[in-house]
Amino acid sequence: MNETMICAVGNVATQPVYRELATGASVRFRLAATARYLDREKNEWTDGHTNFFTVWANRQLATNVSGSVNVGDPVVVQGRLKVRSEVREGQPSWTSADIDAVAIGHDLARGTSAFRRTQRAEGAGAGASAQPEPAWETPPAESEDQREAVAVT
Repeated sequence: MNETMICAVGNVATQPVYRELATGASVRFRLAATARYLDREKNEWTDGHTNFFTVWANRQLATNVSGSVNVGDPVVVQGRLKVRSEVREGQPSWTSADIDAVAIGHDLARGTSAFRRTQRAEGAGAGASAQPEPAWETPPAESEDQREAVAVT
């Protein structure tokens, strides 16, 4: 399936709303992305049109966003664009541009941020630590069949 992936840079316009659903955590907030251009007559930067997006985040991303993002924060959002429209009585009622977020972070071009890893729940990832890390620097040993195939050719 072809999905429209976008990266939007802007400011958090509404306080993120966190919900615990049957499918897991979910958070939503509005993102204001304003185009800026250089007005050559005034020789200064001027605000252009502002686009508003509703950003949706789920599961662990939702939990992390709720503890990290506030109104006014400059953020970068990457995700799937979904445009929805409603028609009532034959007339367009409203149109909404939503972003189903894959990644959200502070825009470090406009400030600093302190990253903290989240703690994993007990038992999460236990299977990953059970296997030893492979020795990437040493090539794997060739099997007898592989050596014979090389010798024949």
